[in-house]
Amino acid sequence: MGLLKAGIGAAGGVLADSWRDYFYCTALNATTLAAKGEKRVTERGSNTKGEPNIISDGSVIAVNDGQCMLVVDQGKVAEVCAEPGEFVYDASSEPSVFYGSLGESIMATFAKMGERFAFGGSPATDQRVYYVNTKEILGNKYGTPTPVPFRVVDANIGLDMDIAVRCNGEYSYRIADPLLFYQNVCGNFEGTYTRDRIDSQMRSELLTQLQPAFARISAMGIRYSAVPGHTAELAQILGELLSVAWTERRGISIVSFGMNSIATSPEDEQAIKELQRAAVLRDPAMAAANLTAAQGDAMRAAATNENGAMMGFMGLGMANAAGGTSAQSLFQMSQQPAPQPAAPVPPTQPAAVGAAVAGGWACPACGTPNTGKFCQECGTPRPQPHAVTWACPSCGTQNTGRFCQECGTPRP
Repeated sequence: MGLLKAGIGAAGGVLADSWRDYFYCTALNATTLAAKGEKRVTERGSNTKGEPNIISDGSVIAVNDGQCMLVVDQGKVAEVCAEPGEFVYDASSEPSVFYGSLGESIMATFAKMGERFAFGGSPATDQRVYYVNTKEILGNKYGTPTPVPFRVVDANIGLDMDIAVRCNGEYSYRIADPLLFYQNVCGNFEGTYTRDRIDSQMRSELLTQLQPAFARISAMGIRYSAVPGHTAELAQILGELLSVAWTERRGISIVSFGMNSIATSPEDEQAIKELQRAAVLRDPAMAAANLTAAQGDAMRAAATNENGAMMGFMGLGMANAAGGTSAQSLFQMSQQPAPQPAAPVPPTQPAAVGAAVAGGWACPACGTPNTGKFCQECGTPRPQPHAVTWACPSCGTQNTGRFCQECGTPRP
């Protein structure tokens, strides 16, 4: 009875799976990253008893826009198609009498019956169709649960300090490599694979790389308050930082990155403003203007002094005397040309042995500087300067004195 049942099951199963099938995916919404393809079975059709995980030879698989179809045969991806339209799977190991040569199909059908009979009438293959969503996945929210360090750099005032900021917003991504996504992320699954399975992991990795991304943004001279206006650069930097974890490992790439706001603590904001104000006052003209404004406020306050305007102005005069500077002197300082840097002084060369030095001469034997007639170190006499010779204009004799020693002509 068992052999008879296996034979009947093998024959009936092969005949049921010999119909050409039609696979499709109803829809891939914004929350679905991948879904298993469905075999169309209607009440009008005769193919109602076929195996769900069998794709007969010549079956048609519909591919829509924004989808990538994967045919998995015996656990291995056999076909990939991302072009919208009709895909005919003609490399299946399950024959169909309605596709290809009829004689060859019949022979392959009987061979498949023998194979299934050895497995008790059940198929020994597993073939599935998966659809991967290649559209942009929008609305992925993020937010920093704890402050993220941000380096504030302002070359104009020499500011370089670290502050802590908080930010939130949304980002979008897309599956750029469906094959890599199937192999390393979703794998073999039933039904649908939704994005909530990986949202937490991706958000954590994004926030981890947000700190080095902020470091690059600050190195470009962008203030933290202006970061929302540079989200394109931030998305590119995050894409580079996450390329290994997302693109190379999972086949996912960032499309856009949006930031609602970025804020720091009131203490850090106040510290930055005070440092900027102090840096502005390094300019004498700005310092003079600030002092003039302060004096004007002081004069108005002195005029309303409770003890009388005279007492107020006396106090103002004492304060000006104790200040040590005035607006007029600061304005004069601002009008003076900036000092030019001094030209570099060439290094002094050591005096040659026997040459004259400042206020004396150098000993030709030991090099000791001297001012007398003999070296104070070794006793060498001071070298005498060489006499300048001149040629007599009359006879041409070389002489050193004031008159020619040959003809008496005076030195020119």
